[in-house]
Amino acid sequence: MFINCIDKVAIIEVLNMSISEPEELEFVKVESLTPNSRRVNIVVKVDSKGEVREVTSTRNMMTNRVSDILVGDETGSIVMSAWNEVIDDLEEGDTIQIQNGYVKLFRGNMRLNVGRYGSYTKLEESEIEEVNTENNVSDAHHEEERRYRPYQRQRSGGYRDYRRGDRGDRRRRY
Repeated sequence: MFINCIDKVAIIEVLNMSISEPEELEFVKVESLTPNSRRVNIVVKVDSKGEVREVTSTRNMMTNRVSDILVGDETGSIVMSAWNEVIDDLEEGDTIQIQNGYVKLFRGNMRLNVGRYGSYTKLEESEIEEVNTENNVSDAHHEEERRYRPYQRQRSGGYRDYRRGDRGDRRRRY
């Protein structure tokens, strides 16, 4: 099969792109986190671990363990939700690097999460001497946005109250 010169050049460019070094990650500080922060790359130190609770998933009815861990850096602190094996892996004083984490509101307060698509790595050397617990960004209460529009007009289908004479009813009027 014949491949023309343009196709060969395109193939070489694609191969060079895949071989090139990965992009440099941009790390943020705790004080710059917002309730809508996504793709968070951050280095934090574990300050304290909360009590381990057992919760049951509504999706698959499995029981999971969860704990609230206070993490932070020199600019502030935030509560991180740790699940199952992560709870046992992290100890007070550990410094971790989180890649592709996110912030979510839980009962109006910000929580840092590693999530399914994120990862964390324990660091041997710590750049963080002391966690600033005075500026706990999880203490601030934020209003959660509604997940639905409460007064959205019904487009089609569904139940219509024929007794009130809503438009679109199927009964004939003489």
